Amino acid sequence: MNIPAAARAQAQDLLDFIDASPSPWHAVRECERRLQAAGFSLLEESERWTLTPGDRRYTVRDGASLIAFVVGEKAAAAAGLTLIGAHTDSPGLRLKPKPAEESGGMLRLGVEVYGGPLLATFADRDLSLAGRVNVRTADGFASRLVRFEQPLLRLPNLAIHMNREVNEAGLKFNKQTELPLLLGVAADGSSAEARFRQPLADQLGVDPAELLTWELLAYDTQKGSFWGVDGEFIASRQLDNLASCHAALAALLAAPPTGSTRLITLFDHEEVGSESAAGAGGSFVADAVARLAAGAGLDVEDQRRMLARSFFISADMAHAWNPNFPAAYEPGHHALVNAGPVIKSNANQRYSTTANSAARFMGFCARASVPCQQYAHRTDLGCGSTIGPVVAARLGIASVDVGSPLWAMHSIRESAGVLDHAYLIAALSAAFSA
Repeated sequence: MNIPAAARAQAQDLLDFIDASPSPWHAVRECERRLQAAGFSLLEESERWTLTPGDRRYTVRDGASLIAFVVGEKAAAAAGLTLIGAHTDSPGLRLKPKPAEESGGMLRLGVEVYGGPLLATFADRDLSLAGRVNVRTADGFASRLVRFEQPLLRLPNLAIHMNREVNEAGLKFNKQTELPLLLGVAADGSSAEARFRQPLADQLGVDPAELLTWELLAYDTQKGSFWGVDGEFIASRQLDNLASCHAALAALLAAPPTGSTRLITLFDHEEVGSESAAGAGGSFVADAVARLAAGAGLDVEDQRRMLARSFFISADMAHAWNPNFPAAYEPGHHALVNAGPVIKSNANQRYSTTANSAARFMGFCARASVPCQQYAHRTDLGCGSTIGPVVAARLGIASVDVGSPLWAMHSIRESAGVLDHAYLIAALSAAFSA
């Protein structure tokens, strides 16, 4: 398979983006770095917004959700808004508030399961810690990002000699007793909590007593890579859904300065239902849209006209056809890797796609000269959902659910196609240029 150099470069940039983003907070910081380099400036939610056509701005809520936009030159009431949404979080293992415990001479860290990961894939991996820590200051506390580059943790498998049925029954973990992560050997005269706090304090350059609270997760330290006979595939952690975040950001940065107002909305907490202040079910996007309308001087009537002309693209990874498990797929709806963006449909509105919105996205793909595919879940399997129906309901706007095909969704190491990422960026760029 011929992989153009430009597509390979975009895939490598995606892998670099993911490597810089082991947690949702790191992902937002990396987005900020790229936005600022492109001339975007921060708007604090607590300040008054003054906006003019051509402004390139962004705002952040709770460190892990971000909205960035280019204020268009066309009248908002007549042109509407074009929005692309994705999510910054991924399923996995997150540390409890007091995680450290000693067990049989070993130091373990207690975890909670976040979302719906493929737990078996976390076993025997080089894991480490990343997230945010609140440190005591003279004024109260300051939130600091932390990331350990070296492997700190492990979830060792039980040997087959003690689990003879594992290859027939599958690898299963009791979430309370068998998922705690090994950190080290217990030390005489030092408590488990002290052994856990010390490396955190050393990493942040503070005294352990200054550590107040944290939100930390276990991440896979193995970097992303190309694979396949022609290097036509990529493998990495967090492709779901940092690949969509990267594609949305790339499309916004490439958007022309003229036209309608364009936004990207990157939310935390999608994997656990979106119902939070920083999630798609909160007020973040509605607040930003209302402030954009106010900045354009729109009255209530014109705000309604603006929303009626707006369009939302919910970008989240799609289930790629896996030939080893043909019975898991709906016949006639096999989403092939490296065959283009997938339009996802569900009659019960687990996806927000309608016939009209699907046709509209097909038009963007045609304008970008990229192929597209359609996907529906097997009727006898439960279908996951996205931010698409949530945002469409909150704002009352037309919406479509799309995404690049992905193997092993929610594994600690997922796989996708190099061409598909380039195709998605091109399609989203076409939407922003419409």
